[in-house]
Amino acid sequence: MSLSELKKEIKQEASENPEKFFATDVIRAKGFSRGKCTNCGMRFWSFNEDREVCGEPECSGGYTFINDSPTEKSFGYIEAWETFRDFMADRGYTPIDRYPVVARWRDDVEFVGGSIYNFQPYVVSGEAEPPAPELVVPQPSLRFNDVDNVGITGRHYVLHNHIGQTCFKKSEEYDQDRYFKDMFEFAVQGLGIPKEKLILHEDSWGGGGNLGACMEFFVDGLELFNQVYMFYEQTPDGYEELDLKVLDMGMGQERITWISHGTETSYECVMPETVEKLKERTGLETDDEIWEKFLPYSSELNVDEVEDIEEKWVEIADKIDEDVDELKKAIKPAAALYSIAEHTRALIFALADGKIPSNTGGGHNLRMIYRRAKDFIEKYDWELDLVEVARWNAEELEPMFPELLDSIDEIEEILDVEERKYEKAREKAQEELGKLEGQPSIEEMIELYESHGVSPEMMESAGYKVPEDFYAMLGGSEEVVKEIEEGFDLEGVKDTEKLYYENNEPYRQNGTEHFDFKAEVLKVIDEWIVLDRTMFYPEGGGQLHDVGKINNFQVKDVQKQNGVVLHKAPDHELSEGKTVKGVVNGFKRKQLTQHHTATHVVNAAAREQLGEHIYQSGASKTLEKGRLDITHYEKLDRETIDSIESKVQTAVSEDHKVNVLDMSKAEAEKKYGFRIYQGGAPPGNNIRLIEIEDLDIEACGGTHLTTTSHIEEFYITNSRRIQDGVIRLEYKAGEAARDYMKEVESRIDDVAGLVGVETVSEQMLGGTYRETERKLCELLSVEPDQLLNSIERFKNDNSNLKERIEKLSDFIGEDRKPTETETGTVFKRVESLFGAWKENEKTVEELETGIEDEVRSRMEDRVVETEVPTENVGLLIQVTQKLSRDFEASVTLIGEKGAVSASYHEDYDADENLEKYSENVQGDESFAKAFDV
Repeated sequence: MSLSELKKEIKQEASENPEKFFATDVIRAKGFSRGKCTNCGMRFWSFNEDREVCGEPECSGGYTFINDSPTEKSFGYIEAWETFRDFMADRGYTPIDRYPVVARWRDDVEFVGGSIYNFQPYVVSGEAEPPAPELVVPQPSLRFNDVDNVGITGRHYVLHNHIGQTCFKKSEEYDQDRYFKDMFEFAVQGLGIPKEKLILHEDSWGGGGNLGACMEFFVDGLELFNQVYMFYEQTPDGYEELDLKVLDMGMGQERITWISHGTETSYECVMPETVEKLKERTGLETDDEIWEKFLPYSSELNVDEVEDIEEKWVEIADKIDEDVDELKKAIKPAAALYSIAEHTRALIFALADGKIPSNTGGGHNLRMIYRRAKDFIEKYDWELDLVEVARWNAEELEPMFPELLDSIDEIEEILDVEERKYEKAREKAQEELGKLEGQPSIEEMIELYESHGVSPEMMESAGYKVPEDFYAMLGGSEEVVKEIEEGFDLEGVKDTEKLYYENNEPYRQNGTEHFDFKAEVLKVIDEWIVLDRTMFYPEGGGQLHDVGKINNFQVKDVQKQNGVVLHKAPDHELSEGKTVKGVVNGFKRKQLTQHHTATHVVNAAAREQLGEHIYQSGASKTLEKGRLDITHYEKLDRETIDSIESKVQTAVSEDHKVNVLDMSKAEAEKKYGFRIYQGGAPPGNNIRLIEIEDLDIEACGGTHLTTTSHIEEFYITNSRRIQDGVIRLEYKAGEAARDYMKEVESRIDDVAGLVGVETVSEQMLGGTYRETERKLCELLSVEPDQLLNSIERFKNDNSNLKERIEKLSDFIGEDRKPTETETGTVFKRVESLFGAWKENEKTVEELETGIEDEVRSRMEDRVVETEVPTENVGLLIQVTQKLSRDFEASVTLIGEKGAVSASYHEDYDADENLEKYSENVQGDESFAKAFDV
């Protein structure tokens, strides 16, 4: 059942029974009466009992606060939050700092879309404690569905600061009347808005798996805030009540700033310094008269609510007595300028919080708004640098969000890289645009955008008509809760006691390579066994499962479903209730543990080397290797990879202690921040943290060493970009690292033997084994496992080339000598072999150009039949056809990989000329060829 359907259902219930959801007693006590909009049917409350329409601008005549603010004073953007914070703190609410806009504690969304996102799913569900039971928070939030509206409606943003009044209470403690009264009185007392101006809408809201009825507060056509009474959890079949009653009030900091100023648009008072600098730099002057007439109706251009946006432009132009084209000409440059300021502002929050622009997922949205801003700059030929605009925004926001300016150097680096990618992509996009032969359809425009990067702004600049709601057409899908995949039937089975967390490195504690435990079989499901306790680590967090035996039956897989661990032993003969002995393979556990702890150290080292934007994008820990995918905007060079490896090796030698900490999520987030969530947030109230002293701390459910020195040896074996904005690092630790070095040494010893070095030393290598392998792989552009075969092939090919040079020299009568290889280090010899191979190939090609002249010199009798020392059958075909035609001759040439004949001679046929060389002649009397000569 879709979210929109559920919201309609709740809205209907609230309409029929408002007392169940709303503080109706308080509302009536404030002198408000309930009505129903004669225009749209919305249920609303107002101080004027005779009012017939709701507060929506489309119903109430647009924005009526323009140049006529209803507030007692004007609030600066940051002052607006401070006023609210202090007002609510006096009433018992706890102010908390913002969460990152990148929602790494969730696996269902990439960005925070509102303050309640901070607490979904686990706080809202009651599984985890909130930072405070009643709190307020200034939460920057990203919503990309409003891109088309930015700059036009005056109120829309990609990034808006969603001020939250959020409460988590048990039913008997939940005070609906007080929560409503606090916000009502903030509007009247804190902002100084006459209560006669307030229009309260009954509606519903849902998102992130939760929903409820809500009360929207409108003033002069502008929705200022919305109290959501989030009592329900969305389920596949509908919704059910939460254990807690949750209040989710969201207020637009931009909107309360705007209404207090009454300016033509919100952008002028929300980003005054940045907008002013943009106007000075561009020289843009707005037509205040047209804007003043346009703004009251600009809200009607919301692409989310209008079916035909072009028709709406015409309608508004008629209302204000302006030509529609002239209206757009006056509005759109200013809207573009506001979009540049706003999009850059949105970018700096996302970049500061570690998200990288890319071609996929949420990174694609960041790239989209970056390129939209750049396209506006190109379209209007403005001399603007988004790096500079980013700094202006960060400086303006510093008193409230100092972390933005702290991160500005890294942000500028990312934007510089993004600009280079933009310029390159724009060139290709212009090529695609140039292929158009007429006005493209909407489907073609979307294809041009998604596949070739041709933005709507570029299409408009090229003279094509683009829908005003183009970005909305790209759209996302509606939220739908999916059925959870069914697993094992474990009803009534108690959670497994997880012994694998009790002792780190158990293989070190008993002096043997393996370790054991005793347990009772609770349930048998075919090949799978559930024990009451286990030391077998189940697959999870990117770490491979343990293996071993249960009563000598081989355990080949271990999985966890909720709190129950299941062991797969295909040939077991165990029964429920039986006491068993489990034995875990300590060699393999050690290797997996080394790779897991090494992964945390690699992440810390990469962050130190590359910057604070580094986050884990994915990870894997197997017996063969560890793998970490990190967020980064460009490919790593060899120097950078070596530096990261060196930092890890230093951390190993420094012997940092590894600690396991258990604490509540709220405490962990407050103490360590949200960087602890590198692989998502686990369910429940408590969290297991792995702290590597002085290096790193992350939430993690894997097995770990007790100290970094137990990683032993460590090497990064590979690095590559796996997708835009994500770099993969592969590495080996412990025994896998030692095996890796043995492989390298063995491979280079074999290479040395191939090039004539019998006794290998560092002097003969010209460096270490590993340095030599790297240099050779770079020289030949091959992977290490291809190195030996490649060198052997070059050696054999070179011998063949030398022989061909000798034969060709004899055939055409030239004295050409092959290039010989040099002695020296192993690398020097391979380099010389590679160089000789290239030179000798070139020599062969040059000598082959003399074949035609040599055959021509033998044309005295118009009949030539000779062997030619070449493998180039194509060349032989060319020579025979040309000379036979020029001399009306019969020319038969027998090469090393085939024979060809061509004849214009009256006494010779080409196919007959070849019959003595092959039984499989292809062709006729004028031209024939054979390959099995």
